[in-house]
Parts: sequence; C-alpha cells; structure tokens
Amino acid sequence: MIELKYSCPVEATLSQIGGKYKAIILYYLLADKVLRFNQLQKYIPKATPKMMSQQLRQLESDGLINRKVYPVVPPKTEYSLTERGKTLAPVINSICNWGCTYMAGQF
Repeated sequence: MIELKYSCPVEATLSQIGGKYKAIILYYLLADKVLRFNQLQKYIPKATPKMMSQQLRQLESDGLINRKVYPVVPPKTEYSLTERGKTLAPVINSICNWGCTYMAGQF
C-alpha cells in the first residue's frame, strides 16, 4: 500500500511556501531575480536575521532557491529562484493580487 504524504494539493503547496516569510522571499526573488541577504532584510524588516536564514535554508533544501556564496571578506551570498521555484510565479502572483484587493478594502 502506498502511503500519501499529503491529504490534498493545498497541503502539498503550503508545505513548500507556508512559513513565516517563505512566500514573501519568493515574491521578492520573482521581482528582482537575484538578491543578497541584506537586500532581503531591507525588504522584510520584521524578519530577524535568524528567522530569515532559517526560511532561506528551508527554501534551498526544498529546491526552490539557489544560494551562491562568493569567497570574499566580508562574505557575499546571493539568492535566486531555481527553475522549480520559478514555477511558483502564478501562485505568488495570485496571492499578491488578492492581497492588493484586500489592502484596497474592496472586500
């Protein structure tokens, strides 16, 4: 018997993008293509460095973002979407559109 990991497609999707800042990180990487850690911190000021690092590690381990470290002092690290991460563009854009409507008080 095959054991299913998820009970529905929404659960499967949220397992990848659900998290305190994961969807927001993906949103900014979709818009800017490549961002450094400090740039992401500026976009998401409520995220502590520890939380940001944790969310980035999870996105990387799930195969949604690339992490490129340059051997310089101070360390330079860049993040970008993988091909798999780019497939989330319609989902992230839909969330963004809904949020814009909500923020405008249209419902």
